[in-house]
Amino acid sequence: MSAVRVGVFGLLGSGNLGNDGSLEAVLGYLRAAHPEAVVDALCGGPEVVTARYGIPATRLHWYRGEYRTASRAGAIAGKGLGKLVDAVRTAAWVRRHDVVIVPGMGVLEATLPLRPWGFPYALFLLCASGRLLGTKVALVGVGAAPIGSRPTRALVRWSARLAAHRSYRDTLSRDAMRAMGVDTTRDEVHPDLAFALPAPPADTSPGLVCVGVMDFHGGDDDRARAEEIHRRYLGGVTRFVRALVEEGRPVRLLTGDACDTAVVEAILDAVDSPLVTAAGAASLADLMKEAAAADSVVATRYHNLVCALKAGTPTLALGYAAKSEALMARMGLAAYCHPAREVDADRLLEQFRSLEKRSAELRRTLAERNRVTTDRLDRQFTALTAALFPETDRTHAVRETP
Repeated sequence: MSAVRVGVFGLLGSGNLGNDGSLEAVLGYLRAAHPEAVVDALCGGPEVVTARYGIPATRLHWYRGEYRTASRAGAIAGKGLGKLVDAVRTAAWVRRHDVVIVPGMGVLEATLPLRPWGFPYALFLLCASGRLLGTKVALVGVGAAPIGSRPTRALVRWSARLAAHRSYRDTLSRDAMRAMGVDTTRDEVHPDLAFALPAPPADTSPGLVCVGVMDFHGGDDDRARAEEIHRRYLGGVTRFVRALVEEGRPVRLLTGDACDTAVVEAILDAVDSPLVTAAGAASLADLMKEAAAADSVVATRYHNLVCALKAGTPTLALGYAAKSEALMARMGLAAYCHPAREVDADRLLEQFRSLEKRSAELRRTLAERNRVTTDRLDRQFTALTAALFPETDRTHAVRETP
């Protein structure tokens, strides 16, 4: 039997640890269930993906300045030409594959600032190419949310409609796509792909609190007050960290994207204490190890929450979207959510102290919820094989028949 050609697609290798963690989970599934598959990527950071995961990778956009603001005529022309070139490049890449997987990520949402001609357009090109060329495109465990911008919403809706397979990381995502006019009758909901990554051993450092920070400026609909939201978020988190330090607690600052470094530096400068340190995590596995070493975690980025919950550490969410609240409720920590747009340091401290009082109970709850989550992800991967690799699935079944 000839090898199955599988492509993976997305803003991978671009500095976002959550995106890369979803890729790592899918690669683990492919290597275990379909070792014969030949895998490569069309992604944001091809050099990083090749070096870290050992697969060939191609740059997602022809124009290298795609995500920089274009103010000069040359840059604007380059971006415009890039849209045309990318249509051809994407189709040519899709044509070489039997299956293309978009692994997790919030590819059907705009909970953070997003322009329609950026990634939404790239995703539309992928799904349209798959439909035209007969290549199965699968959106696996993706996130979705209501979108205010009409152009972005239209591109997201058509991308979802053109995909051959869709599954979501929570019911909110499936509901959002149904509200956009996508038939979700056959679409399933499974836990976030990052929960499929192995959990680190518990190695708690007494008293340690991990605080996951984010370069947060609100969502796509908050552009007019983005700086105000950022100042309030940074000020609230800084006051919270300072209060912990005044109690003698060591604090470890975590990030989830390269852009979060500026927030870490601002907090380190403002608090100026040897009790506050910054982690240099390069992967979700690193973040899980950091979370596993803490008594408690307070985190903003969605995949910082996933890492802390997977590690079994009591966690408080500084949520910026409904997906965070949904995840916390599913893991039994619904009472421990705080709005990232309106951080109140005093109220945050009250919630944090309540979290720590229930630490032993919450660790037991997380252990049980993680067992259930692992079982559900196993079922997702089984369903994915049946949907995308039916010939391989039947061949394996024949081999295993006594």
